[in-house]
Amino acid sequence: MRVLHIGKFYPPFAGGMENFMGDLLPALERRDIRTFALVHDHEPGGRRTRHRPPYHGVYRVPCHGTLLYAPISPGFPLALIRAIRAFRPHILHMHLPNTSAFWAMAIPAARRVPWVVQWQSDVVSSHIDRRLALAYGLYRPLEQKLLKSAYAVIASSPPYLDTSKPLERWREKCRVIPLGLDPGRLRMPGPDTQEWAGRMWRTGKTRIISIGRLTYYKGHEILIKAALDLPEAHILIVGEGERKGHLTEAIRRRGLGGRVGLTGFLPDENLRALLATSDLLCLPSIERTEAFGLVLIEAMGYGKPVVASHVPGSGMGWIVDHLKTGILVKPGHADHLASALRLLCQRPDLRGRMARAGRKRFKTLFHVDQVAGKISSLYEEVLSQGAGGRSAFISGD
Repeated sequence: MRVLHIGKFYPPFAGGMENFMGDLLPALERRDIRTFALVHDHEPGGRRTRHRPPYHGVYRVPCHGTLLYAPISPGFPLALIRAIRAFRPHILHMHLPNTSAFWAMAIPAARRVPWVVQWQSDVVSSHIDRRLALAYGLYRPLEQKLLKSAYAVIASSPPYLDTSKPLERWREKCRVIPLGLDPGRLRMPGPDTQEWAGRMWRTGKTRIISIGRLTYYKGHEILIKAALDLPEAHILIVGEGERKGHLTEAIRRRGLGGRVGLTGFLPDENLRALLATSDLLCLPSIERTEAFGLVLIEAMGYGKPVVASHVPGSGMGWIVDHLKTGILVKPGHADHLASALRLLCQRPDLRGRMARAGRKRFKTLFHVDQVAGKISSLYEEVLSQGAGGRSAFISGD
């Protein structure tokens, strides 16, 4: 079986959707499913790459920035035509939201291949970035047309599926399969990197890490405000994004320069060293745009307790087993967040119990090989429901 994945970006671009794709494709290859990824280039100049070990191919289409978080890539439709012609896929697996995936509806060769949609997130109207509500009026008709044509839609958690307005009409074709990750990526860093990470933390303080793009829905401002009531903690926020200047000013204005730090972008090994040497992870997102929170299961894989916002309809409240693997707090409330973090700062025994429970939950639900097995079964189901006739035109089988 050959499956062409259409994504937004791909590792080494840092993001939950991208890390999931980077782990999923090799896991599918281990199940004898050939994979190819067509994505946008996050750096100037497109390039075709082969990863080592050579599980799969990736073609990165040149991208000229973004508009409302959507890549601007006029060459994407031609690249999609060429990828279908060369790879002859049996299935197109589209990772949404991604405006470039809409080109499949205009390309005859793509329409002849059955589609599986990985529904990473709704396009959520934001009270922080109100442009999204206006843009969604243009986006929604194309989104709904694509969903109508899809053979199957994958949602990442039961709460997200239950509360998703865009998926409401298409529940009968939806399946819940959580995101997962490869524990092999969670290796302990080398001694030099661990030593570097140790120097990044303040001695004698509880080490709290927050990882994610510095963007409007991540709630980093709430974490900075909560830090005022956490003198026993040292907080590092890892990531880049458009709100970096705003957050830098918020830290300076509150006099938290010695207690809260912005590291900016870090190479993967350094990021994992900070996570491995931390005491706990905090994900303070405030909107349902945070559909899942893959970083939560990364932390659980490392045996770290987590504190996350219980955003209605988000998968965060499903991933975290409240008071067992971590603590869920009311989104956007710095005092609630500070109370939860203070409890874990003061109770290393509780952190230890949550860490052990988190590792167990990770192995049970979020190992990428289990996820790949469920997706593989879904592919077989799609092809058995008459889709094979459509794919045969492309594959020549």
